[in-house]
Amino acid sequence: MRKTFTQISLFFLLLVGLQTNAQDIKWLSWDEAVKLSQTDAKPKKMFIDVYTDWCGWCKKMDKDTFQHPDVSKYMQANFYMVKLDAEGKDPIEYKGKTFKFVPSGRNGYHELAAALLQGQLSYPTVVFLDEEMNMLSPVPGYQKVEPFMQIAKYFGENIYKDKDWQSYAGK
Repeated sequence: MRKTFTQISLFFLLLVGLQTNAQDIKWLSWDEAVKLSQTDAKPKKMFIDVYTDWCGWCKKMDKDTFQHPDVSKYMQANFYMVKLDAEGKDPIEYKGKTFKFVPSGRNGYHELAAALLQGQLSYPTVVFLDEEMNMLSPVPGYQKVEPFMQIAKYFGENIYKDKDWQSYAGK
């Protein structure tokens, strides 16, 4: 009986240990991130995960990439992290313009998602903005941890200012 109790206890400790490895990202709304970028003494760059509710690869990237401890720690330290529903209905202000939902086809799209993705509505796509909320680059497609970290550091550590992507990525 005691051996069984010890085994069960160890199993639960292991489960708790595994769960604490996953990091919960504090995703911000667009408005929260904009406010922080205007009020923080040292503003960060903005990272936007453009997704849809029906996108399976978006969900996989959330689980496998964004929840990875190294990714979540690095991203939260260097970026305001925003989730943007590409089919969201609420108007959003950006650079003096109001972006709205556009009914189209089966689901429609949000004008801000279309603007950030430069008209290429594919999901998942992540977007990096600088500290003044100027576009750095959209990055389309599912990204595993290592390639994602390479991209995040390219923008997060301002490498993009001195090297083009090919030189940095070694292609």
